[in-house]
Amino acid sequence: MKKLTFISWNVNGIRAVEKKEALQWIDEEGVDFLGLQEIKAEAEQIPATIFEKEYKHSIINSSIKKGQSGVALYTDRDAVYHSSCESVDILSEGRINEYHFDNIAYFNVYFPNGQRNEERLQYKMEFYDRFFTHINALRDEGKSIIVCGDVNTAHTPIDLARPKANEKTSGFLPMEREWMDKLIDAGYIDTFRYIKGEERDRYSWWSYRAGARARNVGWRIDYFFVSQDLKEKIIDADILDSVMGSDHCPVKLVLEI
Repeated sequence: MKKLTFISWNVNGIRAVEKKEALQWIDEEGVDFLGLQEIKAEAEQIPATIFEKEYKHSIINSSIKKGQSGVALYTDRDAVYHSSCESVDILSEGRINEYHFDNIAYFNVYFPNGQRNEERLQYKMEFYDRFFTHINALRDEGKSIIVCGDVNTAHTPIDLARPKANEKTSGFLPMEREWMDKLIDAGYIDTFRYIKGEERDRYSWWSYRAGARARNVGWRIDYFFVSQDLKEKIIDADILDSVMGSDHCPVKLVLEI
């Protein structure tokens, strides 16, 4: 058995984060899997200086629309299989890394935001459903599942500072929250809640407006989910809200595998 540390972070532009030297803490953290979302860069545009550690594998999935979306996965763990999950991300927006190691299917995902308009909200819900179908099919094949990333939805009223004011805002709409209910009812565990219970005022995203982060007016929209068979292997899960450099902060999971 070995403890594996997973970090997920929406960096909101990997080149901007590099200029702030905001990823160099990775060198001291001992991270086995680093999943970044919203990198907004092609593979060749990612600075080599984001951190000193040289991971054995770096899997970059960029959007066909330059300067938008994009995900990156870094690990030393050898894969049996990896994919960009085209059956889910049908618009090729660079939203998924799928990486199989041992008997685990690990996903680093930047789920769509539905706030722009009704069309994008519809795409978000369809993306949710395609992703749910995909991971369930893998689980039916006997795979354990780990999902990390920016889900772009706060699940319950304790997952955002102002739930009443956001009841009609995408990111806290009933249908979005119902999808998360469905995920959990299907046996996927919200690891932060599993470890921290009903702990309040813990958020992973804050608007850049009106000093929201300083006042902790935030949303918990970044998650690690694991399938039920990994429940007893969860050692720790947390939100690293002291890490600066983005409008999101990293979230962490430690498993003993």
